[in-house]
Formats: sequence, C-alpha cells, structure tokens
Amino acid sequence: MKLNIQSIHFDADIKLIDFIQKKLDKLDTFSDRIIDGEVFLRLHKDSESKDNKMLEVKINLPGTTLFAKETSSTFEAAADIALEALKSQVKKYKDKKQEKPSVLSPELAVVEDDD
Repeated sequence: MKLNIQSIHFDADIKLIDFIQKKLDKLDTFSDRIIDGEVFLRLHKDSESKDNKMLEVKINLPGTTLFAKETSSTFEAAADIALEALKSQVKKYKDKKQEKPSVLSPELAVVEDDD
C-alpha cells in the first residue's frame, strides 16, 4: 500500500517510518481494494501526561475513507492500536459490501407466469 507519512513539527526517524509502513501493510491481507493512505505524526508538547504522541491514519477505499486517531507514549504503540482499529473497520466495510446484492444478480430476477 502506498502511504504518505508526515511528521508535524519534527523529523521522524527512518526506522519509525519503516515500522509504520510495515505495520499498515498488514491491512492488505484484509482487503486488496485499499487505494492508498496518509499518516500524520504529532507531538503534544503541552501535555502533562506521558501519552503525548499522536498518530492519525486515513485509509482510502473505493467509495469510503477509514480513519483512526490514537495517542500513546510511543508512536509504535499508537500504530499498533490504530492497526487494530483499522482492521475492524476494513472487516466491517467488506461485510457491508458483501451484504449488498448486485442489481444485476440473477437471484433477484422476478419471473412472472401469465397462466
């Protein structure tokens, strides 16, 4: 999957970028229709808690966009949590797509007998 990873107001290490890319590539096993995605990494400097790292992920699929926003003490932990959230969203998206029958489906054809 093609990901655009942006770190806001800091330079992300190449190891972090590779880690996030590798994690989110796992979504391809759940759907082969993923077009691309965007990842935003932010630091909350004014936060008093240890959970000052925010990761936002936006995944584009045909007809919809999936989004996850997670905050944690490390970007790696936030990526793990976001991956789990996106997995369930992709599964729900696939289930909805499979539930909707096609208009041209032969099962929907109504045959009337003029006896």
